[in-house]
Amino acid sequence: MTRVAAIDCGTNSIRLLIADIDRSSGSPVLTDVVREMRVVRLGQGVDATGELAREALERTFAATAAYGQLIKEHGAEKIRFAATSATRDARNRQVFVDGIRDLLGVEPEVISGEEEAALSFAGASSVLPVLDGQQVLVVDLGGGSTEFVLGTADGVTAAKSVDIGCVRLTERHLADDPPTADQIAAAEADVDAAIARAREDVPLEQATAVVGVAGSVTTITAHALRLPEYSPDAIHGAELPLAEVSEAAAELLRMPRADRAALPYMHPGRVDVIGAGGLVWRRVLEQLGALTGGRISTATASEHDILDGIALSIG
Repeated sequence: MTRVAAIDCGTNSIRLLIADIDRSSGSPVLTDVVREMRVVRLGQGVDATGELAREALERTFAATAAYGQLIKEHGAEKIRFAATSATRDARNRQVFVDGIRDLLGVEPEVISGEEEAALSFAGASSVLPVLDGQQVLVVDLGGGSTEFVLGTADGVTAAKSVDIGCVRLTERHLADDPPTADQIAAAEADVDAAIARAREDVPLEQATAVVGVAGSVTTITAHALRLPEYSPDAIHGAELPLAEVSEAAAELLRMPRADRAALPYMHPGRVDVIGAGGLVWRRVLEQLGALTGGRISTATASEHDILDGIALSIG
């Protein structure tokens, strides 16, 4: 048994998992010790400026310092810190890398979109096992990018990371509250073009099931379920008809900010970007249903994702 600490630093949030990993039975098993998420919006303005903003770095460094204290308190033996879309895009990423190294004493990894995709599949499939004969599409809908990962029981067969995400699309297109029809149409055009790029590498039409991961998907699922509060246990593994998920996503896009903020399962850090997340997820599911000829009629949500994949990858 080894105690590890995994940190996933994305465009919108930074998350920590401290877990005990047991490799004695062949397939590694994670037992959570601490699982925490903070919205720091590291990707603030990156789509427009190409740089990490000073205030975004300060928020991220403050959260990392708090995570470092938790890692020390709980005695994690190994740490892996992975940064994704916003940091990949930033010209001044070295400032970020140096700051994280100073705080944690480990070298943060700015991972590629392909590695992000593989880690997301590993995390999701560790708790929602892929059955023999299945070709499962895992969609990791993040703040700056979305990963499409097709895999079988033997692992990943095809993957593509594209630059659409809830923060990126909100900043680029969805300026009004609620967004106008023209703003929505422009965002949809970006999403459709990104899905077309993903299809060049990932044969989406071959998928037999779809699993969505990350905060936008789980929040949309909470909305579809009309939960009285955010409940990971109720959300994880929830399999809902595509039409229900798409309608829940569309509702969140149409809602004024104040109405979204009042929802009992809405994290304050997602209020302003969940509409764009809903737009992405709705377009993906609509196209997937059409591409598979209706073979895929439901979508499953997973609370386990790249963060679990990072933890499982620690040797």
